[in-house]
Amino acid sequence: MNFSEKLKEIRKNEGLSQEQLAEKIGVSRQAITKWETGKGLPDVENMVMIAEIFKTTLDELLRDSVSAAGQETGKPVFASETIYDIDCEKHFDIKIGNASAIALSSGTDEKLHVKLYSETLENLDTIFKVKLDERKNRLDVNCLNRKKLSRYEAEDSLKLEIILPDKYSDHCEIEASVKLLVIKDLHLRRLEYDGNAEQVLISNSSGSLEFTSRADCDITVDKITGRLDINQWKAKAVVHIPEDHVVQVINKGRKCDVYYVKDDQIIEYENLADGENELGVLGISSELVVAIQ
Repeated sequence: MNFSEKLKEIRKNEGLSQEQLAEKIGVSRQAITKWETGKGLPDVENMVMIAEIFKTTLDELLRDSVSAAGQETGKPVFASETIYDIDCEKHFDIKIGNASAIALSSGTDEKLHVKLYSETLENLDTIFKVKLDERKNRLDVNCLNRKKLSRYEAEDSLKLEIILPDKYSDHCEIEASVKLLVIKDLHLRRLEYDGNAEQVLISNSSGSLEFTSRADCDITVDKITGRLDINQWKAKAVVHIPEDHVVQVINKGRKCDVYYVKDDQIIEYENLADGENELGVLGISSELVVAIQ
């Protein structure tokens, strides 16, 4: 069960209407509808408030969408983990292919962790192989689909958790196609994500983040610390940011449009002439919607 399904279920179990839940959180009913239909995610502040209202935790709300899915639902979870010692600063180049979800974070030990999870694929070690190729200050990580699982099977059944060593992480490139990308407690100079991610949730992270996507995406961020660039070709990105978070929005693309929305209404946005936190749109014939929450 993903977040949208879980929110709808626990709201009904508590006997709350969408209007009543919206009033408790301080948002519009349309926002609740959007979250329950999978068209967007709450920002981190609202996610915390939802957890408090329903006396649960953020991990539990998102658990079925990320790495630990099913562990507290009674469903069997099959797992496989690759651990690799890192002894100097690295440029990580990670190729995943198709998956349901990826959770990316920084770790305190001096190791790279690549964890694979599934509720349906029992023999993960025989289906997927994590291949590592180290060259000086670079480490290539390739998740090989040895059984030639179809894209649709992988998107329904495979989840990953990638933990980079905080001490030795400088630059990371990830190539993947997922339904959900969670970036939490990630701190490095630069992250480049290339591929598709229908929903992206970013919290407590810093550095320069660039998303290159060939499809529409919905991004929720607690704050932008550094730079967030959206690089798309003929696609739409919706970026949800808190109302009290000051960010400079820059249109760097060709034939790209930027809109500012609050409560589903287009608004004027007081853009800073200069600021250290930057949200940019790149690419060609794309659309960036900055949703103020």
